[in-house]
Amino acid sequence: MNPMYNQNLNIVEGLKRFFREGSVLSILIIINTCIWIVVQIIRVFLFLYNEPDSSVALVQLFSFLALPASFPRLIMMPWTFLTYMFFHIDIWHILFNMLWLYWFGKIFLEYLTGKKLLVVYILGGISGGLLYILAFNLFPVFSAMLPKSYALGASASVMAVVTAISFFVPNYSLNLLFIGKIKIIYLAIILFIFDFFMIPAGNSGGHLAHIGGALFGFLYIQFLPAGKMKFFGDLFTRRKKRYSSYTNVSSRPLTDEAYNFHKAEQQKRTDEILEKISKGGYDSLSKEEKEFLFKTSSKK
Repeated sequence: MNPMYNQNLNIVEGLKRFFREGSVLSILIIINTCIWIVVQIIRVFLFLYNEPDSSVALVQLFSFLALPASFPRLIMMPWTFLTYMFFHIDIWHILFNMLWLYWFGKIFLEYLTGKKLLVVYILGGISGGLLYILAFNLFPVFSAMLPKSYALGASASVMAVVTAISFFVPNYSLNLLFIGKIKIIYLAIILFIFDFFMIPAGNSGGHLAHIGGALFGFLYIQFLPAGKMKFFGDLFTRRKKRYSSYTNVSSRPLTDEAYNFHKAEQQKRTDEILEKISKGGYDSLSKEEKEFLFKTSSKK
């Protein structure tokens, strides 16, 4: 049998299982996709019936679901704070947003709960919308386009998810085509910098919304109750006492949140030790590091 056929079959079966599970991630992707399909069906029928007011009808649909930058319009349509993050028109826009949401949403659910994913998606989208509206109303460069500017798409929500999980497990790595292995924290930082410097280049509202979503994702992880993890202190300092405390298993049952945080911290510590071995060999490890590595490997 053709191995390529088997590979494609496995991918299809994996996607079927993913959507059958009914997780928060799959539901978010389904909602976005279904709304896009409905919008496309409406566009097709308006075209087929050659309605003279078809363009007006599309504009009305657009303004009903997209988020306006103008305060007077926003007051009349407050629901757009929610609907805009599920509304796409261009196929490439929704395709890339859903792919990023799928990839990083899967990583997110390895360490955190579906409820937290939903919170980050919704509040990240709202935060992105708020920054977009505030910037367009505060900065003079946007005054001419303010009355007719709208935001749409899940990009701000997706950026919130990407940033949140990247700062929660900064040592998690992905193998990217033409790039190779890269830690997701670097990917999140690169995306943030790219959005910032692209503000004057076009689609300023979109880039501002991305930044707003990313900022929420970062702050959410900083104030997450599970250990109150502080990224910068975790990245630039080594607190051996903290790591050694995680090697002792408490007699009390762990919550899902505490277990996921404990798992993430152990994985980060293991990655650091393995990296040290690759550079200086096993003998370069301290006694505490050797004990940690032995206990971790014994549990597998």
